[in-house]
Amino acid sequence: MELILREYNLKLKHTFTISRESIDFQPSLIIELKSDGFSGFGEATSNPYYKTTVPMMIQDLEEIRHIIETTENETPDEFWAKMHPYLKDDMFALCALDLAYNDLYARKKGKKLYELWGYSIDKNPLTDYTIGIASIDKMVSKMQELPWPIYKIKLGTKEDIAIVKELRKHTNAIFRIDANCGWGVEETINNAVELKKLGVEFLEQPMKADNWEAHKEVFKHSVLPIIADESCIIEEDVAKCHNHFHGVNVKLVKCGGLTPGKRMIEEAKKLGLKTMVGCMTESTVGISAIAHLLPQLDYVDMDGALLLSQDIATGVTIKNGVIHYSDLNGTGVTLI
Repeated sequence: MELILREYNLKLKHTFTISRESIDFQPSLIIELKSDGFSGFGEATSNPYYKTTVPMMIQDLEEIRHIIETTENETPDEFWAKMHPYLKDDMFALCALDLAYNDLYARKKGKKLYELWGYSIDKNPLTDYTIGIASIDKMVSKMQELPWPIYKIKLGTKEDIAIVKELRKHTNAIFRIDANCGWGVEETINNAVELKKLGVEFLEQPMKADNWEAHKEVFKHSVLPIIADESCIIEEDVAKCHNHFHGVNVKLVKCGGLTPGKRMIEEAKKLGLKTMVGCMTESTVGISAIAHLLPQLDYVDMDGALLLSQDIATGVTIKNGVIHYSDLNGTGVTLI
């Protein structure tokens, strides 16, 4: 098996702002695994909050290149278990590797990944489209630029309710709110009351990740469901979120890929938690991998490639929130 690493700097259509940062470019690592005439593709983006950069991922992967390249014919579960001890401190790199291996494995089997898993795509959820923090006029113009059935609105400002009130004047779409740890307990409880009136479906990670007492308090009193994001990183976190959140947002880059992501979703379902997968502004490479988990999800946020001014791959396409799969096997990705 051959390991090929490619580094990209993905340009966004608009400056993307959340409660803790703004970006115009998203550095990304693309992994290609080649074997027996087939190629599998995976992706992970850099993220300052999780102290991960593309050069760090490349270094960690190069150190185990010989182990990766001498691996053949293992199942994705076996491959992930083999790689985890070497990359347990770099889950982003492990994610990109796991996505590529799952893609390669399914292509060798002559199946799309969801077919290999035995999933039916008949009732897939729609993806939301994210509106980053900006002036109210700019946020309205972003919505008007791409009319959509569900918007995820980034908040964490002093004008949060005013922003949503103004946005509501311009669309009947479902709203989801992501404060990215920007609120406190009373603020979350009070905001939930007002936001429910404005057609908000749920709140995502309103408070700091490690404030579990606060999460429990809000869980008891919020009139809107609360979905964990920064509080749910790896598999062990799902159980912690029980009775502290109403659902979990699994990010593949944070947990180490599709293989552990599937396990997290299964665990969440057993605990009665709503299931969601989110993206980290990946290209169509990473987004196409997420698409194969859709049959197991209540919600999905996989708009990363739609936020780019230019994509680097083809794969799944998204129209008005509906995901359409590629005709190709695996995750269906081809690099442009």
